[in-house]
Amino acid sequence: MTMLRSLSIASLLLAFAMSPLGCGVDPDAPPDAAEEGLDEREPDSEAVGEADLAAGTAVTGFAELHHHMMAEEAFGGGWFHGSHTGSLTDCDGGMPPSDHARVKQDLGNLLDLCPDNASVDLSGVPLLNQMFWVGGAAASEVIGQTDGTEGDTGLHLGRTHAITDWPRWDTLAHQQSWEGWMRSAHDRGMNLVVVSAVSNAFLCSLLPEQNRTRACDEMVDAELQIQMVHNFVAQRSSWVEVALSPAHARQIIQAGKLAIVLSIEVSNLFGTRDAVSELNRFHNLGVRTLQPVHQLDNRFGGAALHNPIFQIAQFTQNCHVDTDCGITTDTVTLGFDVDASCRNVKGLTAEGKALVQAMMTKGMLVDLAHLSERGIQDAYVIAQQNAYYPLYLSHGHFREIMAPKHAAHEKTTPAWVVQMLRRTGGMFGLRTAHEETRTYTRTSVANTCQGSSRSFAQAYELGRIGLKVPMAFGADMNGFIQQVRPRFGEDGACSATFQAEADAQARAQEVSGPAPLNTEFDKKGLAHIGLLPDLLDDLDHLGAPTASLRNSAETFIRMWERAAGLRSGMADAANDVDTSGIAAYVPRETREATYPVQCGKAYAPSSKALGETCRFDAECVTGDCSSSPCTNLSGTCLCTTDAQCGSGKYCGWGTNTGLCQPKKAAGAACVYGRECTSNQCAITWTGPRCK
Repeated sequence: MTMLRSLSIASLLLAFAMSPLGCGVDPDAPPDAAEEGLDEREPDSEAVGEADLAAGTAVTGFAELHHHMMAEEAFGGGWFHGSHTGSLTDCDGGMPPSDHARVKQDLGNLLDLCPDNASVDLSGVPLLNQMFWVGGAAASEVIGQTDGTEGDTGLHLGRTHAITDWPRWDTLAHQQSWEGWMRSAHDRGMNLVVVSAVSNAFLCSLLPEQNRTRACDEMVDAELQIQMVHNFVAQRSSWVEVALSPAHARQIIQAGKLAIVLSIEVSNLFGTRDAVSELNRFHNLGVRTLQPVHQLDNRFGGAALHNPIFQIAQFTQNCHVDTDCGITTDTVTLGFDVDASCRNVKGLTAEGKALVQAMMTKGMLVDLAHLSERGIQDAYVIAQQNAYYPLYLSHGHFREIMAPKHAAHEKTTPAWVVQMLRRTGGMFGLRTAHEETRTYTRTSVANTCQGSSRSFAQAYELGRIGLKVPMAFGADMNGFIQQVRPRFGEDGACSATFQAEADAQARAQEVSGPAPLNTEFDKKGLAHIGLLPDLLDDLDHLGAPTASLRNSAETFIRMWERAAGLRSGMADAANDVDTSGIAAYVPRETREATYPVQCGKAYAPSSKALGETCRFDAECVTGDCSSSPCTNLSGTCLCTTDAQCGSGKYCGWGTNTGLCQPKKAAGAACVYGRECTSNQCAITWTGPRCK
């Protein structure tokens, strides 16, 4: 899983201010990254699909390149609620230590593995202090207070009911890959999905022992999940099948079925066993792609930094404290050896290079996700030595389009890496994230609802127009990460980075559209795998051309065919990468200063409709909020005139003051004529009645 976010449990928790990163090709890229002096050559025949493949053989449908269908058994089975099969059931949360979605009470001993850790000052990371020293019960609730995720972990306050309460775009602990949703996505166009077996021993060790079903062992978890996929497919062979070759994938899709490609994403890949033997064994189990590295450095290579929780995890393994660049805190980086640019100095090890070569020899697809920049460069050299063997990245963000805080992470993908992917004939799985993006001025899609399909469109259009890289989805469902937010509703519409801007942007969607799709995507966002087609539909609504995404299953298979077949050299010179058109980032502080302030808080005037939650009168379109001024209590926008209530209603009085009420039929008791459908209230022998 990217597990955890591409931002993971903690990635969601922690947002650290990093230095801004400029637009264009990364100036810190190594000198050879630009491939100076390379001849421009025509793409080889395989890269264009052998003369478009024989007429009628190209498959249809879109691909999802990173999906954790069986993550209910990740981390010793101790985190997720909800099976990929059967009925979706409510969960009760409850007091510690019962139920799922909580960390164990005593976490302090995890840091005692390094005897000198007392000298490390983590005061700059307050959430880590809460996670490790306040205790697990508090930590579970801290996780559940992540923006939008209220109540999804720990005691589950208000998030216990299947379908109505979970999943939503912000789900961290509840099933997003139920078979009914998977089947719906397939019926609506998803024809290929890479299902990745996932686990992480450190995260597993954070969970209460009584909530786990077995000891923490990443490869045991991965092998179990792979067998679960085979069991699932055996029972549902009428519509889904595991693809073992590109030709097999074509056959599956042309038969009207969903093609599953098996992958592995763990930090301790193959444990201490012989790598080649294990690669052969898992290949025999149907695995056709994997990531050599996940969140931590391992025997195969270095990981891309992005998440302080995993810096803590790495620290417990090697006790290393780095002062070249402060990433974990302002002054130090724990666990990882980094350079002055905050990049991991570890690339592929000799064993890692041998693993990549062995994968290429077997025709397996090499997934670069989570690999350090130096590791990516090493993999690219090996690809060149193998006639530009295709490399791909299953789930990632384009660095240049992300807001500075996120762009500073090594985990984001710079333009020079995209250029390498294109030269090998690879592709990119674009994360369906909720993060803030810069504005891409070369698209007609306005960037007016951060975290929604509008900001996803900024990244997608940069990839399509500027980077010109083949793309598919890299959603990372069940990955402890948040997804695309909705454009409508009160449960997280438009993220921005502060409440006033989020409110203003959400109101803009209501006023200027485009209109909702009239599906659960409108207010739940990308809650589960079945809503990926809705994201495509909303992109169309917004004016972002989606043909390449909708046909990305063919793109993936052609990449796989290039890996398995003969190659004549570079697939694409990729000298037309263009990152211009990305607007300068306007800091939050500057944006927030443009909004009026009341009671010390910025707010968006007239951004809340009748009945919506409000803090101040001026936030309401109606001009009246039920909350008391300058308190922490939220109120509701109230009506002040009948016209605000619409046809057939009036603005109530007395105990119903400010609440829209249905107009009354003839004969009903009344005080004012406006209460009546006839607009007439007359005195009768029984008192005032509607005429």
